[in-house]
Amino acid sequence: MSANVLVEAIGPREGTALRLKQVALVALGILALAIAAKIKVPMWPVPITMGTFAVLTIGTAYGARLGLITMVGYLLIGALGFDVFAGSSAEKFGLTYMMGGTGGYLVGYLLATILLGALAARGWDRSVGKLALALFLANVVIYVPGLLWLGQLYGWDKPILEWGLTPFLIGDAIKLAMAALLVPALWKLVGSART
Repeated sequence: MSANVLVEAIGPREGTALRLKQVALVALGILALAIAAKIKVPMWPVPITMGTFAVLTIGTAYGARLGLITMVGYLLIGALGFDVFAGSSAEKFGLTYMMGGTGGYLVGYLLATILLGALAARGWDRSVGKLALALFLANVVIYVPGLLWLGQLYGWDKPILEWGLTPFLIGDAIKLAMAALLVPALWKLVGSART
């Protein structure tokens, strides 16, 4: 049985060992998402967090189903009030934070994970060019519900694009490039290790 996505090429592929691997991957993915959301890299015009980088790489490497389970687990932990999101604070955890300005982007995370997982299963994650296109599309899928939510929440007369899109484009381009280089390189490593 050939692997469709990266995590299927590593470790057990059937039975109880596969299930244990999947549980471990979900737990590690949730932990990676929570840690990445808190990493802030100084940048102009705004600092970038590594949260979307984690979303992009997990969606690509895990595939649609396991990636979606991981994202839902992450969002559930956040909804329960744990401080796992980029901007959450002692005053604003859980559903209160999720229903704020970030809510649409969190929905976008789910949609982007499904899209990336589906494209990765079709081999788009093995070449830098195709993966860069997939990651670009995934970023669009994150931004659309994010901006729609901001518009609904604050009003369309506000500078929605200035608040929710343009300050983040440079950082997102960098994260996209990093993920587009990383995943195909990991495929090459896995291929080399098996030969």
